[in-house]
Amino acid sequence: MEIRIIKSPSQGTIDILMRRKGSGKTQMPECVDAIGLVQGRMIEMVCAADVAEKAVGVTVEDIRGSCPQNMILLAIFGDTASVESALSEIKRKAEEGKDIC
Repeated sequence: MEIRIIKSPSQGTIDILMRRKGSGKTQMPECVDAIGLVQGRMIEMVCAADVAEKAVGVTVEDIRGSCPQNMILLAIFGDTASVESALSEIKRKAEEGKDIC
């Protein structure tokens, strides 16, 4: 699993992610000071989304890759502290050596 954070994302970066998101929601989350990106196997991504949303107040979106039915990337939107906290919790769970769910 790979994890990255984009602090103060440009509008172009936000637009790229919004065009590729899997959900039908069309509205951008209110506060987007940072975007966490998590890439991995589908089972890891579903569990990572659950961990992130339970940890703090962030919005998680699946991002479509080249094959629309395969979710391999998550974008975690929120304020910087919340996104960092969500990513830390995902990493912590993964480092424990057990499934992150």
